[in-house]
Amino acid sequence: INAEYGKQWYQRRVRGELPSVLTSNFNVNVNKSAISGHSMGGHGALICALKNPGKYKCVSVFAPIANPSECPWGIKAFTGYLGENKGAWKQCDATYLAKDYDGPKLEILLDQGEDDPYLNDKQLLPENLQNSCAGNKLLSLNLRKQPGYDHGYYFISSFIEEHFTFMAKHIC
Repeated sequence: INAEYGKQWYQRRVRGELPSVLTSNFNVNVNKSAISGHSMGGHGALICALKNPGKYKCVSVFAPIANPSECPWGIKAFTGYLGENKGAWKQCDATYLAKDYDGPKLEILLDQGEDDPYLNDKQLLPENLQNSCAGNKLLSLNLRKQPGYDHGYYFISSFIEEHFTFMAKHIC
């Protein structure tokens, strides 16, 4: 797999086919969409919203890899997929995209378990995203640190209803 294939897959599947399948099979208003994800999918949700201003009314994420250009997992992945040019990495990193976001006001709800081993291993770096959002008046990040929770199913299941309520506030 290479960067160009990944970009084409994203364009074809996530931005093209998925909305078509949803609108064909469900009563969905694509002009009132929210996006959500967990871990790597949380980072994907963040970059989808930040790279497509106005497409999503809000973002809901659980323990996202918030700054892959600066964490061991992300450095390995970006080097493999995007090469050594760290400038190209910034176009795929939510923390850098948040600094330059210039779209409609966007609210982000981010829940992070305080006992998440990936947080403690500096793989997630939500504080870097928080700093970027704080410097951009168009972004409102609500970072909620949840004591006693890790990275898994119980963490998500404990807070998913609040995330649904948050998204519903923006799209209903």
